[in-house]
Amino acid sequence: MNYAIDPAPVYSLAIANSDARFPVNRIFCVGRNYAAHAREMGRDPDREKPFFFMKPANATVPADGGETTIPYPPKTANFHHEIELVAVIGKGGADIPVERALEHVFGYAVGLDMTRRDIQLEARDKGRPWEFGKSFAKSAPIGPISRVADVGHLTEGRIAVSVNGAPRQDSDISKLIWSVAESIAYLSEYEALEPGDVIMTGTPEGVNAVVAGDVMIGEVAGLTPITVRVRGA
Repeated sequence: MNYAIDPAPVYSLAIANSDARFPVNRIFCVGRNYAAHAREMGRDPDREKPFFFMKPANATVPADGGETTIPYPPKTANFHHEIELVAVIGKGGADIPVERALEHVFGYAVGLDMTRRDIQLEARDKGRPWEFGKSFAKSAPIGPISRVADVGHLTEGRIAVSVNGAPRQDSDISKLIWSVAESIAYLSEYEALEPGDVIMTGTPEGVNAVVAGDVMIGEVAGLTPITVRVRGA
């Protein structure tokens, strides 16, 4: 193939206990999917159906092992961590019924949806898109994927993040308003899912700011934890 310019790089994630890697296609994020977090953001979770926003593939930062670094992004003074259970899609499909949705999941990982909170909230309050607050490069550190064949489907267990050893977010994935299966089914009504798609399933309460030099440790019970340091721009 003769391209006019060099094609974009392929972004990928490690797969636990494997030399193979998982290519990232698109990153879908479920908004306000824990009730307590929805309330801390000033919204009523009991009145909302799931909604989604997206991050670009170049938001991916493989947190494969040891300490991974991400830059403190420009144009923000309020850079927040959001710990998430990540589901990755191995089989595509549209209009997927809930009872078959988990058949499309290749595996699970720990992720952080890093957010320019000041930019996001300003956009939200003005009725504008969230893109500059959410959808920027290196805003999604994600750990190694544990295959469903190895860990099964995760429906409960601790989800937490600490910063410099101090606890910040600490909850349980059983508190998801919309389960992984429900999120997949609902999303597939609007957009056919494709192999390589990544779904960040939402964050619990306790989101807060980090600054350059801070070290976050994110974990979901049963999965490989991640360690991410924020470096200066």
